[in-house]
Amino acid sequence: MATTVPVKRVHETRAGEAMHPRGVFEEMEQLAERMLPLSWMRPLYTERSFWRGAMPQVDIIDRETELVVRAAVPGFGKDDIEISCTADSVTLRGCAEEEEKEGEEEGEYYRHEIRCEDFLRTIQLPCLVDDTKAKATFKDGMLELTLPKAEAAKRHTIKIEQA
Repeated sequence: MATTVPVKRVHETRAGEAMHPRGVFEEMEQLAERMLPLSWMRPLYTERSFWRGAMPQVDIIDRETELVVRAAVPGFGKDDIEISCTADSVTLRGCAEEEEKEGEEEGEYYRHEIRCEDFLRTIQLPCLVDDTKAKATFKDGMLELTLPKAEAAKRHTIKIEQA
């Protein structure tokens, strides 16, 4: 059963976030992806770019009346994640707490890749949302946010009239 995660509403603007170095690199990567889709070389292309670090991978789904943002956050619990939302962005913050192991691990590590690192990721949304009605659920390491679109951002059909 999915559990509910609180979403904090904040009053930030893009201007305050624009100078974050990771954000600039992420925008460059997205621009490069649009100009030359890398799907043909996906086996060679590493999904986790070097500047992204431990940032969670996300999917953004644009539905008729809402946006859905899904983030893979394995190793984190519901209480380890903080979500803040504005009308045009969502910020995810994860704080990993190291579990204290009783006694030492027997043997020496040959490879030690499994770790849970803190992350902070701001995602610019493709349209304005009503951040007062944002909802979030968490289940099996997947965080899902449902963000109703702002009235101005909803699709409207325009009837063409004879000139």
